[in-house]
Amino acid sequence: MKYIELVDLYEAIGATTKRLEITRYLVDVLKKTPGEVIGKVVYLTQGKLYPDFAGVEMGMAEKMALRALSAATGLPLEKVERELRSKGDIGTAAENLLKAKKQATLSEKELLVRDVYDVLDKIARITGAGSVEAKVRALSGLLADAKPVEAKYIMRTVTGKMRLGIADMTILEALARAFAGKEARKVIERAYNLTSDLGDVARTLCTDGIEGIKKYHVKTGRPARMMLAQRLESAQEILEKLGKAICEWKYDGERIQIHKQGNKISMFSRRLENITGQYPDVADLARKNIKADRAIVEGECVAVDTDTGAMLPFQVLMHRRRKYGIEKAAKEFPAHMYLFDALLIENDDLTQMSLLERREILKKSIKETNGFKLAQSLISDDVREIEAFFESAIESGCEGLILKSGASGYQAGARSWLWIKLKRSYQSKMIEPIDVVIVGALMGRGRRSGSYGALLVSVYDSERDVFPTITKAGSGFTDEDLKNLPELLSPYELKHRHARVESKLEANVWFTPAVVIEVIGDELTLSPIHMCAYNRIRKDAGIAVRFPRFTHRWRKDKAPEDATNVEEIVDMYRAQLKRIAE
Repeated sequence: MKYIELVDLYEAIGATTKRLEITRYLVDVLKKTPGEVIGKVVYLTQGKLYPDFAGVEMGMAEKMALRALSAATGLPLEKVERELRSKGDIGTAAENLLKAKKQATLSEKELLVRDVYDVLDKIARITGAGSVEAKVRALSGLLADAKPVEAKYIMRTVTGKMRLGIADMTILEALARAFAGKEARKVIERAYNLTSDLGDVARTLCTDGIEGIKKYHVKTGRPARMMLAQRLESAQEILEKLGKAICEWKYDGERIQIHKQGNKISMFSRRLENITGQYPDVADLARKNIKADRAIVEGECVAVDTDTGAMLPFQVLMHRRRKYGIEKAAKEFPAHMYLFDALLIENDDLTQMSLLERREILKKSIKETNGFKLAQSLISDDVREIEAFFESAIESGCEGLILKSGASGYQAGARSWLWIKLKRSYQSKMIEPIDVVIVGALMGRGRRSGSYGALLVSVYDSERDVFPTITKAGSGFTDEDLKNLPELLSPYELKHRHARVESKLEANVWFTPAVVIEVIGDELTLSPIHMCAYNRIRKDAGIAVRFPRFTHRWRKDKAPEDATNVEEIVDMYRAQLKRIAE
């Protein structure tokens, strides 16, 4: 398959904000993609070489990429850097500079998808002495063979700035339409949820059809997308939905999926990143205390006070999310693991079993020890008993409870009413923070002149796979935050509103939905200008956060689709009305 065919797809996608058109373009290209390269096509379209859990990064800094462009064009590095400053996009700069060179030399090679992928893969794997020069040589050779428009996307890919922002669900939809029909979408989505590998799903679907997809199961080393919870304000409401429930403490930590295969331990975050290296102490506990030779278990990792053993807030644990000084951080911020689910034990996929059965198997499969225990739990249908258990969780430093249906299987990747969060009650004042996605920025004035004055943020509508705006957040940011925001958000900058963002407001700068932050406000209110739950409560109005403030929590552990859901916002708003009436 020619790489220019993929580039033509990217150009078409970049020129539209209509999701149906994007899906149609994808279907057309996937149908004519050979099975041996379809996985590579999917990964490149995602802006990567492998699924996230593989932990393979391109390792190409912008300055290195510019050196390669300088070598490929024969232009001084200063001129290349000047072009980047002028255009603000490394891809456009490469296209312009190579366009002039190609006009002069008329030399170019017909690149195949495999050619581009293999060079980028080589660049990602070069390490050690002389690696910088080797990476630059490999990229400059590829650029020299590329058409100018191909160079645009090669440069964006290698520097992690693809900017297409195509949702995984959109690619799944296109795969279903291309190879199996819309009715097979759920089966294909389940396979993806169990493997977190779109490229692998595409290869199987293209070569083995839907029957091959039906054989998917959980496997060590390949994280399943985590099952998520809804939210309600009272134990009574939750029991009305679940009946007798398994109630577990909701720890204020990082959710981790632990994979054990012999003595090898791999740990994955909710965003499917391999974070094993950041928690060597927890990995050692898992290695020693999971009895099974092969296992996938889930739990919450929590920072603890070395002197008192008390649980510490989530932000303390985030000191562990670093590349260097891990051993020192492990001593300063030790962590305990509280387990609550098992997806695989030995060769048995447990995801179709009930939670009650999975819990019993989990209990028999681990040895509880200091720092590695089962989550505190209670099985009850008594409101008072659950409320007392809730208070004990809060007193111990937890966020609240998760109430779960004992009969439920593990619904990978789903946010359902089988698991329901019970946190502090929602009152007329908004005391519960929410997670929002940065989708735009408005330029500042006065003291903030020259930087962002406020961020346009959205929540997630899982029914429609879009990000409707809910507020503009400008308070709570430190001067350091404001100074760093442009650089932090630059990899996600777009020239127009992203196709999955719903907004009546015009931002000065738009972003791919990627960065999640936590905000809190005075209250939830109806708004004619924000799109969250638009027309749900009142015609021509959505729900907005009044007087929002950034809480200083950067939710690096959350993907944009893990942000607070529109349904949760609707429930919070209705609960707020009840509180006011009382």
